[in-house]
Amino acid sequence: MVSIGSIAARVRFSYCSASSHHHSPSAQATLHRTLRFITKVRLKWVKNRGLDHIIDRDTDIKAAALLIDLIARSPSSSPIPARSLSHLQRNLGLTVPVLRFLRRYPTLFIETPHPRYPSLPSFSLAAAAVLLRRRELDLYSADSSAAASRLARLLMMSRSRSLPFRALAPLRYDLGLPSTFATSLVPSRPDLFRIVARGDQHRLTLVDWPSDLAVSALQLRHADSISNPSYRDFKRGAFSSATPLTFNMSFPRGYGAQKKVKAWMEEFHRLPYFSPYEDCSGIDPESELMEKRTVGVLHEILSLMIHKKTKRNYIRSLREELGLPERFTRIFTRYPGIFYLSMKCKTTTVMLREGYQRGKLVDPHPITLLRDKLFYVMRTGILYRGKGMTKLVLDEDDLDRLGNEGHGEEGLEGGNEGYDEDEDEEGECYEVEDDESESESDSDED
Repeated sequence: MVSIGSIAARVRFSYCSASSHHHSPSAQATLHRTLRFITKVRLKWVKNRGLDHIIDRDTDIKAAALLIDLIARSPSSSPIPARSLSHLQRNLGLTVPVLRFLRRYPTLFIETPHPRYPSLPSFSLAAAAVLLRRRELDLYSADSSAAASRLARLLMMSRSRSLPFRALAPLRYDLGLPSTFATSLVPSRPDLFRIVARGDQHRLTLVDWPSDLAVSALQLRHADSISNPSYRDFKRGAFSSATPLTFNMSFPRGYGAQKKVKAWMEEFHRLPYFSPYEDCSGIDPESELMEKRTVGVLHEILSLMIHKKTKRNYIRSLREELGLPERFTRIFTRYPGIFYLSMKCKTTTVMLREGYQRGKLVDPHPITLLRDKLFYVMRTGILYRGKGMTKLVLDEDDLDRLGNEGHGEEGLEGGNEGYDEDEDEEGECYEVEDDESESESDSDED
């Protein structure tokens, strides 16, 4: 197994000369005059049932996880009235009222009469939810070092090496951070983070530049393919340091075979790759180089997410901080082989296609595996709710056995069986508008 540190050192050495060449004015002038036809290739958005199903399922998982966290952190030991949670419907991404959602999953949430107002429905956590919550906190603690690295990398991509907490809060679930990261994770790493108050805004700032983290996921994968080439790497010659970095492509059905698309991607990959952690001030904002850098930044952001996806509006809120073009969201539909844009659950979610294979995460994080087990408990509540089952007896051993096969997906009733991320629907092709003033149900906070 090759260590991350050795890969990072090798990547920095192999790209230092390339970086100096990238910023050469004469080289940029030459590159800016090439590949103008790239902007003329326009692909239509194609609906993918398999990926949409994953987003639909994960929306309910996220809502349940956030409600468990909220109820568990309540200062009162009494059950929480449902009406005090009703205003969170939009923040939770739910398309049904919060009360209906809570009653849907009796294996997680126990409905009891309010101590003072018996007719007022109130909820507390079931034993299974308490156990899952305890295991989640253990995972957050064990993952604190990696979580700090993910958070630091996000700050490193910003212009000021800092981001406002109001922009970080919506991303914390997707980044795999605890809800208390501002008061737990951040203070535990004074070597990395500092909180700075600017007027009425609090920002998280990098204390120093951690050079060992300034390597993108694409560069790490390329270096690993050189050290440990797979058959696919050997076949396409991707095991040589002279081979240009390429994004994994998985086009919707029919697109990959088109000659113009193949020619476009070949020329696109010949362009120099700029790491999201490099200074891009010398690049022409209207050039193809800047477009490729934007693709790289969005690819890196999604790579940092433990589910390899997030809401489009969450990234949009970081546009100025990350130096992205004004209408950068068109990148998601211009490069359907890299990204998938879903409009499920009355919102817009962007997903990294390479992160999923046959309806499962290619490289599942321990927290995502636990959330798969949460989904099993949720499904159990739905299946047996009509048969009088309101409690699920679940101990530590049961939790360890749940979904150990197939990255936590096998055996989970109601999972992704029968769905394939390559299952694009024919005839479901649309032009997707990139109106920046678009109103979505994405909220600014969890």
